[in-house]
Amino acid sequence: MKETYAGEIVCSKKLMLKKTYDVIVCGGGVAGVAAAVSAAKNGCSTLLLEKSNILGGLGTLGLINLFVPMCNGRGKQIIFGLAEKWLRKSAELGFDTIPDEWKNGEPKEYTEKRYTQRYSPSIFAYQLTEEIVNSGVDILYDCLACDPVMDGNVCKGVITESKGGTEYYGCRVLIDTTGDCDVLRRGGIPCVSGENFFIFSTKMITLDSCREAYEKQNIFHAYKSMCGGTINLFGDKQPEDVPRWSGLTAEEVTDYIVRNHLLILENLKKTDRRSREIVTSPGMPQFRTTSHIKGGYSLSVFDAYKHFDDSICAINDFEHRDHLFEIPLRCLTRADFPNIITAGRSADGTGYGWDLIRVIPPAILTGQAAGEAATLALKTKAPISNVNIGELQAKLEKENVMIHFPDSYVPEDKTVIIHGKNAAEIEGGHL
Repeated sequence: MKETYAGEIVCSKKLMLKKTYDVIVCGGGVAGVAAAVSAAKNGCSTLLLEKSNILGGLGTLGLINLFVPMCNGRGKQIIFGLAEKWLRKSAELGFDTIPDEWKNGEPKEYTEKRYTQRYSPSIFAYQLTEEIVNSGVDILYDCLACDPVMDGNVCKGVITESKGGTEYYGCRVLIDTTGDCDVLRRGGIPCVSGENFFIFSTKMITLDSCREAYEKQNIFHAYKSMCGGTINLFGDKQPEDVPRWSGLTAEEVTDYIVRNHLLILENLKKTDRRSREIVTSPGMPQFRTTSHIKGGYSLSVFDAYKHFDDSICAINDFEHRDHLFEIPLRCLTRADFPNIITAGRSADGTGYGWDLIRVIPPAILTGQAAGEAATLALKTKAPISNVNIGELQAKLEKENVMIHFPDSYVPEDKTVIIHGKNAAEIEGGHL
């Protein structure tokens, strides 16, 4: 892992200010949508910039269409707020894979069945558009947030590139939810780069899957995956001849895409062309950990079962039972940049702690918190890292976010085992 800094930004064009907003959100993944909706709900004029033509980021365009477990693995729900609302919404018009035990909310009886939902990525993306429209957020699709306009350590706005050319929008608060800290890095905010393993998954249908869907009268079963790289999030059996990409250069992104496209093609050559079809490929690299802010705090595996005074949400470990965490506001902010905040995949986490933050439910919750914090900072004229935490927590609790997990959920044996390793044996939080 290494710190990354932006170089000097040079713009040869004299740009006129097109419009000023209270809040600009860069990146329309689930964290960005949550941030934008939350800011607008509180009366802030809000602009959401999305470089593609679909909302949801990795959760839709990237085909990682899964609300990972939102419970402790013992029948107790931990993650609520907008994550809960959107999980339920995703099951209304698309696939409904919520386990029977959780269909009507938290089970009345003990169960180790996890609370998850695999949804239709396209339909969920349209539902996110509806959320944006209903909230009154201004949105620009096919619009790239290129560079922040900085006055010292204060962000004054964002330079964009779109069909309209190079334009400039002003803001009072900037929320970077690009997933890669693209805007923060270019603004000189210290960030940390990561590594990504060899994984790539498409959606396909086959004659057999169509037959299964017809027999079960459920279109969900028509869709299967065809993979290029198949390495898991722990990097098990990463090929020695394949690099671990940061995903922060065009060359690395291209190498990742080319390797996976060719591998998919080789797999297809082994099948009967009349028996299958690739329905869709990911419209963005399926990188999970490219870059995150070097915030005021970095969440790690050593923070299991720990309460934070500045917690903005409680979360659970999606891979392992029992492990509970709280995400402090400091993971999203830096005290030396008073009107800038991030959320989702670019919140600060170390090792597996980063994995805990980056998945869909926590990303939505940190996005929701970022939008609420932006609103509070504007209202009280406070730096966003130093808003009244009690007031912020009260606002989030009113929106059904669990701030502190109940101590009654903490197991007697608090030993933290991550992928078969005791946390005490994990150096610096890294597996």
